[in-house]
Amino acid sequence: MQHRPHTTVVMAMSADGKIADVRRSPARFGSLADKAHLERQVAASDAILFGAGTLRAYGTTLTVSHPQLLQQRTHQGKSVQPAHIVVTHSGKLNPEIHFFKQAVKRWLLTTKAGALYWQGRTEFEQIIILETSTQKIDISTALQHLTNLGITRIAVLGGGSLTASMLELNLIDELWLTVCPLILGGASAPTPVDGIGFLPQLAPRLQLLEVQTVEQEVFLHYRLQRLVD
Repeated sequence: MQHRPHTTVVMAMSADGKIADVRRSPARFGSLADKAHLERQVAASDAILFGAGTLRAYGTTLTVSHPQLLQQRTHQGKSVQPAHIVVTHSGKLNPEIHFFKQAVKRWLLTTKAGALYWQGRTEFEQIIILETSTQKIDISTALQHLTNLGITRIAVLGGGSLTASMLELNLIDELWLTVCPLILGGASAPTPVDGIGFLPQLAPRLQLLEVQTVEQEVFLHYRLQRLVD
């Protein structure tokens, strides 16, 4: 039995599989259809999970604004906005960015060292400190803890390092990948899954659930195949 929230990675990428350019600039190449798709995934979730690098790049987070989606959340007894959870080992974030002015519940998932900077501050409603023996974030235990807080569905919005770490621990259930009609290139440009990579025999396997084409973009919906449940 799964004692953690259902997790769905949602990312847009270029046709050559890059989620940003070599400068790691904010990826704004998705269409309005892609943004609407992302907002639907956010609205369907109890919490949004993203790494510090993603937050530093954008300086903001995507909130639910469409009236119908807001109404659906209200009818389901949910808060207007899901919780927005930043994952960072160091805790080093600029408190002046727009994210800290947005009307959302901000949670911080970090280490003991990362929490020090935010002691006595009010920017985060909750600070969750869970670390391994190597003083890294214990993401697996963190997801179990989020279940105890009533979080049943999570949208993972990047970046590639966070997604890689969760895939390595078998903590991802689904992926939505939007393929956008441009080529970014660059050996150092980030991809949906960074990290050290997987050898073919150990690579996570996917089951294609759905393909949608909207104008020039392709929306791919996958489920992670489980060898052992």
